Amino acid sequence: MSPTRIEKLTLEQEALIPIIRQKWRAIALSTKRLDRKKAAAAVRSVYELMGKKEPKIVFCESPYAAMKIAPKTDKALSSIEVINYLYRPLRLQLRLQIGERTSNQLWHKLEPGLGSRMHDQLRSQLQKHINSQFVNCIEPQLWVSEASWLEFCISILRCDRAENIWSVFQSLVKHCSWIYLWEDICILSDRPIKLYFDNQNRLHAEGEPAVQFGDGYCLYSHHGVTLPEKYGVLHPHQWQAEWLLSEENAEIRRVLIQGIGYGRISQELEFTKLDDWREYTLLKIDNNIDVEPIYLLKMTCPSTGMIHTLRVPPNFESAKEAIRWVNWGITPEKFSVET
Repeated sequence: MSPTRIEKLTLEQEALIPIIRQKWRAIALSTKRLDRKKAAAAVRSVYELMGKKEPKIVFCESPYAAMKIAPKTDKALSSIEVINYLYRPLRLQLRLQIGERTSNQLWHKLEPGLGSRMHDQLRSQLQKHINSQFVNCIEPQLWVSEASWLEFCISILRCDRAENIWSVFQSLVKHCSWIYLWEDICILSDRPIKLYFDNQNRLHAEGEPAVQFGDGYCLYSHHGVTLPEKYGVLHPHQWQAEWLLSEENAEIRRVLIQGIGYGRISQELEFTKLDDWREYTLLKIDNNIDVEPIYLLKMTCPSTGMIHTLRVPPNFESAKEAIRWVNWGITPEKFSVET
């Protein structure tokens, strides 16, 4: 252990932060099948650490399958109990060796940026299908930020630690996915076989699942918004504007609007023409398909015949006002659309 608290990282230590972060990020996003021997060994170590008897271990393909075969018993182990044995003792021991400011800065830099979107979305979807509070579910993939922080403190800063607890913690995060714990049985779900994100680390796929498990259980998502299968199986180019008239969920309607585009919406839904000015037309979509009324400025290029459509604020009464807003306050008389 360092004789004094670590108050500042060296340049060499800071250079290792992205390496540690990427290592654990790759673990969290792995779609490799579980090594069942290593996963079972990790779970047995957790039960042993907690002073519990070795449980019967059952593997299944997805969290949905796990909850379908969950035993009807009140002998569930709380996820908080597992955290109290595994993470909190290590965190307390290491925090005593690192200055608070350094610790907080390190945590901020090591947080992989994955958040818990995938797990929050899956949990929400599962709760729609199964009446479960998930109090006995632990998701080691959510601990990659903690694992990054712990490894940096232990391997790079050479902090003292409880080696047996750190070993169990690493094994659980590296070799397990969703885990459901009871006193005498533990059900382990395998990892997804497909996992897709957009460039902002939000679950996203078009015309296919963003998350899919080996048994076919899947989740459709569009830039982080969970979609019903009836929309998710189709590419956004195949979405129909008329769906907006019957879709009750406002968030999903917004996704449909983005995917369909205002050009198609103005062609496929009824609208009221409010004003014209030269090649521009100000329209209002008649149906209330969004939180605010949809006003559109439609421009037909005189040379190509191409139609461009932009949404504008719903307080305009003339096409000129909308044009001025689109062009950052420049009045339409000051520019020419002629070619």
